[in-house]
Amino acid sequence: MRAIYDVPAPAKLNLFLHVTGRRADGLHLLQSAFMMIDWHDTLHFELRPGGGLSRQDLGDTLPDDDLCLRAARALQYAGGTALGAHITIDKRLPSQAGMGGGSSDAASCLLALNRLWNLNLPLAALERIGLALGADVPFFLRGRNAWVEGIGERITPITLPAARFVVVKPPQGLDTAQIFSHPDLSRSRAAAILSGFAAAPYDFGQNDLQPVAQRLCPGVTEALEWLGSQGWRGRMTGSGSAVFARLPAGVSPASPPEGWLVKVCGNLAAHPLVGWAASDVSSVGG
Repeated sequence: MRAIYDVPAPAKLNLFLHVTGRRADGLHLLQSAFMMIDWHDTLHFELRPGGGLSRQDLGDTLPDDDLCLRAARALQYAGGTALGAHITIDKRLPSQAGMGGGSSDAASCLLALNRLWNLNLPLAALERIGLALGADVPFFLRGRNAWVEGIGERITPITLPAARFVVVKPPQGLDTAQIFSHPDLSRSRAAAILSGFAAAPYDFGQNDLQPVAQRLCPGVTEALEWLGSQGWRGRMTGSGSAVFARLPAGVSPASPPEGWLVKVCGNLAAHPLVGWAASDVSSVGG
């Protein structure tokens, strides 16, 4: 029986996140720089005949109908296949952290099942499926650190200097929808330009979601203060509740408070699955 094992799904950090407006349909317009790090979930895929889809959780328990199963069903439909799969997920990335774990799992699922089922759909087709699942999925499918605009569909690859980061996840999580619907969220940031970011990529801008997140989740403020006590300027990633700071060379963080998840990570130049889908057809937002 065919299978693909040990498929990584790396996390991302938002180096900055600006909210520049809101569309008539309620979706927010963003600017951000997405950077992948070497902290990842691991997925395994086994071929099943008859179109059946199932999932097993080796780490934290996921919702019954998670993004991976939704991605698999959408790919089945798009590819017109009668094949199925058993998906095993070793979940290591924290949920409700703003690190894109669910979107990354969905992207790796699309790339792996596209191979397992011999569909050979190009990257552009996978991106169309991915964007319907979540705004971050196309970024992970592209597999390069990126300047991201719009609702996540306008993706420009960027190159970032190698660096180390400490990522801190307090015990509390945050609901993305609650932050974006909050009346105090600022939605009128002036658009930035890529050249301004490129001049100082690790010191650029801010996270416009962070003030609201700090009101909703005291753990975000506590984690930022813990980083500050060690001389590091922290920032929240995505919609939180994880925060991060760049680490000076040769330095390690202090022992964290009980219940916090702290990990030292390096950034990735590219997703480990880059090239798994042909990209000779122009991609969404490219």
